[in-house]
Amino acid sequence: MIQPTLIKKQRLIISILLILIGITIVIGMGKGYSSLSYDRLIPTLLGQGTFKEEFVLFSIRLPRIIITLLAGMALSLSGAILQGITRNDLADPGIIGINSGAGVSITIFYLFFSVDAGSFVFLLPIVAFIGALITACFIYAFSYHKDEGLQPTSLVLIGCGCSMALSGLMIILISSAEHIEVDFIAKWLCGNIWGADWPFILALLPWLAILLPFTLYKANSLNILGLSEPVAIGVGISVERERIQLLLAAVALAASAVSVTGGIAFVGLMAPHMAKALVGPRNQLFIPVAILIGGWLLLFVDTIGRYVVETDGIPAGTMVALIGAPYFMYLLLKK
Repeated sequence: MIQPTLIKKQRLIISILLILIGITIVIGMGKGYSSLSYDRLIPTLLGQGTFKEEFVLFSIRLPRIIITLLAGMALSLSGAILQGITRNDLADPGIIGINSGAGVSITIFYLFFSVDAGSFVFLLPIVAFIGALITACFIYAFSYHKDEGLQPTSLVLIGCGCSMALSGLMIILISSAEHIEVDFIAKWLCGNIWGADWPFILALLPWLAILLPFTLYKANSLNILGLSEPVAIGVGISVERERIQLLLAAVALAASAVSVTGGIAFVGLMAPHMAKALVGPRNQLFIPVAILIGGWLLLFVDTIGRYVVETDGIPAGTMVALIGAPYFMYLLLKK
């Protein structure tokens, strides 16, 4: 039974986060290399803007804002799931190598397979999922001990090792590539949100639309998996089956997000921690809050990055890393 005061607190925090997201969206629509005055936003949204205003808003700003928001939500949800099933507060798809696995898969696909532009957009999340899944299975297999079960510490260490190895493999793959191909992969590695167009939103949205309700449905299973393994088995759930199902969901969420945003880490680490600090550790309460925090956080840093440096801006992945790396070290020392 969840206390009514906690439910009220969660609703208040969700309302505040929605307001923050709304404010950041409005700021993001007006700020950038080609500025759009705020008094022209509503007329332009209603179709009464000039050609330039409508082009800037509907072809450049809005797609990027939406894709950033959705990707942040997907990464934070993936991180929340991984922390729950591994019982490790340091688990994050970027830190433990899942994002790097997706990146290698995308690099191979981009360099060696010729696909038309229309299919490329929708195949990217699938290709990223395959690479991320292979990496996750490898990490899981080497972190699991038959007698003791999944080892949280081993998982982070093996994941970090895999992440570095796969990043090195990506550099080897692009060492003999053409300049334009190298430029694309370099942007991906930096976490530069390159998939800022409406088709990329359509490619990402179904993954989030399916896996978000699925995760909320499995929230109670995540609560039980957060207990010790003997207790979880004693409660009566199939620990391995639930863990594998949720691992697949976490991998799919992370892969679909980074396929269009590039290698962004730490969002899945920070958002669940912030949410737990606000509303407690119950998954039914903190997951919706974590999703909104993750979406707002990535949207906020991307908006700042575009505003600080004109033209190309600072990649969102770099901006998140500036915040996330010290936070990761703090958690590492604390835990």
